[in-house]
Amino acid sequence: MPLKPPRKPRPQPLSSARRAVLAAVTALALAVTTGLAAVVLSASPAMAATTNLLSNPGFESGTLSGWTCDAGTGAVVTSPVHSGSYALEGTPSSSDDAQCTQTVSVLANTSYTLSGYVEGSYVYIGVTSGTDTWTPSATSYSQLSVTFTTGASQTSVQVYVHGWYAQPAYYADDLALTGPAGASSSASASASASKSPTPTPSASASASASPSASASASASASPTSSVTSPPGGLNWKVAPYIDITASTPTLLQIEQATGQKTFTLAFLLGSSAGCVPEWGGTIALTDSRIIGEIDALRAAGGDVAVSFGGAEGPYLETTCSSESQLEAAYQTIVSTLKVTHLDFDMEAATNTSEVNQAIAQVQAANPGLVISYTLEVQAATYGLTPALGVQVLQNAVSEGVKVGIVNPMTMDFAPDGDWGTSVIEAAESTEAQMATIWPSDTTAQLYAMLGVTPMIGDNDTGPVFTIADAQELVSWAQSEHIGRLAFWSEGRDNGGCPSGGVSPTCSGISQSSFQFTSIFAGFTG
Repeated sequence: MPLKPPRKPRPQPLSSARRAVLAAVTALALAVTTGLAAVVLSASPAMAATTNLLSNPGFESGTLSGWTCDAGTGAVVTSPVHSGSYALEGTPSSSDDAQCTQTVSVLANTSYTLSGYVEGSYVYIGVTSGTDTWTPSATSYSQLSVTFTTGASQTSVQVYVHGWYAQPAYYADDLALTGPAGASSSASASASASKSPTPTPSASASASASPSASASASASASPTSSVTSPPGGLNWKVAPYIDITASTPTLLQIEQATGQKTFTLAFLLGSSAGCVPEWGGTIALTDSRIIGEIDALRAAGGDVAVSFGGAEGPYLETTCSSESQLEAAYQTIVSTLKVTHLDFDMEAATNTSEVNQAIAQVQAANPGLVISYTLEVQAATYGLTPALGVQVLQNAVSEGVKVGIVNPMTMDFAPDGDWGTSVIEAAESTEAQMATIWPSDTTAQLYAMLGVTPMIGDNDTGPVFTIADAQELVSWAQSEHIGRLAFWSEGRDNGGCPSGGVSPTCSGISQSSFQFTSIFAGFTG
């Protein structure tokens, strides 16, 4: 990994003693785990062949012809360019990495080289469900190059270029896929140096773009949600958790009462049958009530994320016997529920590398898929735990996962005086740990990746998260422009059992119905 410039210092609200402990714990975690994936950044790698199989490789048509870009993120510009008159500009957002793809016919069992000139922070080029390469920072056009070999029966590949969530615009030019042409490749494919536009080839389905679901994972794949996710514009900055295995309250009831439109459905687990995703491990993925709730919310302009894991099993990640089987199960969920946000609540040990490999493959096959990690907070430092926190994120980066949100569970750890302040301090400690994993990111960029999820009302270990605490948290989140707020859970957001202790159906404090939801809904980032 190239050396990174030091991060800009900022005032720290935590005590020096706590910072010292946090630094020691994080340093230990860094020492015993693998580092970030190596960056392959080359000044002028030799081309494997002279034929460029890409259409419109330098965008010299003045359009995106030949390329498919995430909606609203790609444009052709006249400056800066590497050569010729035009280049691609990709503009990521907090929920989109501005990916542009092109599918090309290739020969099986054959070596190809993908290359291109890029400028910007965290710019990637790669092959869907295959390999990639990236640069953390290119202040002027630099060339990236990666070589791969097609599969035994592979006849097409989907290549891509994209940036990173919440990063500035990136630029790409003179992209090239070099190697023997496939059977249906355009005869007029241009050489990379010519910058001449070529006709757009006929679109062919990518053979490796989406993994096939295993028989066990796909058994419940029909019917599916009949209403697709609505277009962009939703406020994904707030996505409270709801135990969707309970029949009340419904998603539409909450939306109609509060205006909140985005929710995180918990939890998808494995089943007694093995690698079969089920709600709570007992309710079919395609349960008509749950599908009906999702469809009703989407018809009202809302949408859902889905969460895996939680405090109880069986985890899908342990009931599936291989990375490929787990990948197929994830893909079945994405395809069946038509979701664009997946959340992984890590509260039990799994084969971290296998899980992150499966996540990376599904993310590559579904451009724009946002991945969040919901992780436990420890009492000693208020930061993430080493094994189920820091190391999970380190491994995710090394396996190629594009992490959208790091979401500390700010609950069930020892309070330091005021509980609302303790929740905020835990979030700030997590941001400091994130700086060791993404050292090139600015403080603002790290906060844009940070989520916070408290448990409203009475917590399991004694503290009480009050209405005033919620207002304090939202005010702080707004000032730091964090990436997401959530809470556990919508089923508890009522005053049905004041002084009643910890319950799954009420907060245990005096409050009005959906009062926390209404307060959190005021956060816009």
